[in-house]
Amino acid sequence: MATYSFNSSPIPTKPTLPTITNRPVHLPVIYSRTSGGRQKPSSSSVRATLTPAATTAVQPNEPTTYRKSSKTLPFRVGHGFDLHRLEPGYPLIIGGIDIPHDRGCEAHSDGDVLLHCVVDAILGALGLPDIGQIFPDSDPKWKGAPSSVFIKEAVRLMHEAGYEIGNLDATLILQRPKLSPHKEAIRANLSELLGADPSVVNLKAKTHEKVDSLGENRSIAAHTVILLMRK
Repeated sequence: MATYSFNSSPIPTKPTLPTITNRPVHLPVIYSRTSGGRQKPSSSSVRATLTPAATTAVQPNEPTTYRKSSKTLPFRVGHGFDLHRLEPGYPLIIGGIDIPHDRGCEAHSDGDVLLHCVVDAILGALGLPDIGQIFPDSDPKWKGAPSSVFIKEAVRLMHEAGYEIGNLDATLILQRPKLSPHKEAIRANLSELLGADPSVVNLKAKTHEKVDSLGENRSIAAHTVILLMRK
């Protein structure tokens, strides 16, 4: 007959946890099933995760103060995006160049989707508010304003912060018109506005394969990525 030996060591007792006071306790969210079979958080468990700190968050309508970053970086990267609706009766201006077309951008300013996009990329790289906050469409002084004004201000802020353009890559998305005949003029004018060598400014144009408002010639969009380098 086989024999068995047993460890006679005493069973360890459950350790006593220290009592923590004046700290919020986050309970796990408990889910309950609805009649449709889906899960939703139990209202009691959600309430249990609220802490006094959560009630001190900034409310949406409170004014926000922006501060320039004091951290000096060797380079900064920014991304810009803009989209405008195309409507008859407006000029189509891209990169400061008037493009012949039966529709143009409906906007508070001249609706230059490329320059707006580039401005947002520069501001983003600098950690500043977007173009809509610095040049709000609620301000009548920007009504019909050329977007070159916005570019010049963004470039001024860039130099003031001690940066210059490393390179810029922009993509325009529109179904019509074809931009091939105008790309070099747009790129040259954009380079001049930025004070950058044309070799560091790249411009691409894409259709949207007739999909949604872009593909149906009802809107135009642009994406920009920019690299700023410390002087």
